[in-house]
Amino acid sequence: MTGDDEDRADALFHALADRTRRDIMRRVLAGEHSVSALAANYDMSFAAVQKHVAVLENAGLLTKRRSGREQLAGGDVEAVRSVASMLKELEQVWRGRIARIDELIASDPSKED
Repeated sequence: MTGDDEDRADALFHALADRTRRDIMRRVLAGEHSVSALAANYDMSFAAVQKHVAVLENAGLLTKRRSGREQLAGGDVEAVRSVASMLKELEQVWRGRIARIDELIASDPSKED
């Protein structure tokens, strides 16, 4: 991975590290919501929800658009797929390491008593 890829991964995983942001993502992936409608579901200020939305937007996980006086937030499915792809790569690395450990244990000469 290049430095830019690593920066993107950092932003994506930072954005998804928060429970409220993950909940916002679930909601906007199901359909567009106004930021005010999103804020109504949380026991925090509108400004705090706006900050969560901004983190998700900066990470590229959601997009906002204006509709009259409202800002509508929608999830970016491709960005979520990129997160899944990164996790799949990590899984393959660890599966390879586990397979190698299994091979080393199977070939351990001290087991041949």
